[in-house]
Amino acid sequence: GLPLAPPRAGSEGQEREFQETSGDRHSEALYRMSARGRVLELFYDVVSPYSWIGFEVFCRYKPCWNIDFRFRPAFLGGIMKESGNKPPALVPNKFSYMVADLQRLAKFCQVPLSLPHDPFESMFEKGSLSAMRFITAVQVSHPELVESVSREIWMRIWSRDEDITQQDSLFAAGIAAGIPERTVQKLLEVASTPEVKSHLKAATDEVLQFGAFGMPTFITHQNGESLIFFGSDRFELMANYLGEKWMGPVPRGQVA
Repeated sequence: GLPLAPPRAGSEGQEREFQETSGDRHSEALYRMSARGRVLELFYDVVSPYSWIGFEVFCRYKPCWNIDFRFRPAFLGGIMKESGNKPPALVPNKFSYMVADLQRLAKFCQVPLSLPHDPFESMFEKGSLSAMRFITAVQVSHPELVESVSREIWMRIWSRDEDITQQDSLFAAGIAAGIPERTVQKLLEVASTPEVKSHLKAATDEVLQFGAFGMPTFITHQNGESLIFFGSDRFELMANYLGEKWMGPVPRGQVA
């Protein structure tokens, strides 16, 4: 199955320990990043099913490639608007192909993706702004939990057909990711503040500067050069550019 979420921490003592150790782990991550000098960034939005597939493959290669991996939650709606791109659902043939393609790709990449009963409603009517603000709030204060929180929200919308626009749903995702209840509540409150909104907009603006027009978008940073790669199926090209080994969507020795 997918990597297990960390155990739930419920007591106040566990919550204090959670808050105290988060900063330490973030400092260590920053140190490793500066020490390696090569970075692979994943800009994603949980409303995008292709982003989930790219996210899981991205996570599986973290222990395989000698490069620093960075999660960059951003807002797909803003990217589509500013780049002038149009949703695939507006082209019936493209949307039909996307539905079939997602099912094939999910099976190939061993991601438990299951389309919601109304993908158009989930993607284009309900959207993901509140969810991405919540994930951004987690990134700002507890970046080491962005992976598990993002996965929990993807599981809700793209595996169990649940509504991610509701606060209760985001709260449950935070708990499932191992965040103490009081901390999840604080994060939900912080998610609507100007600071978090600004962080999300900044990430969206940043990837637009690289020429983004959709998600997932990967940015490689190596030898002073930054390159953009679009799509969940560009890992082989990125591996070639980075001088790393591509071993398929599930590297040897790992169980998806």
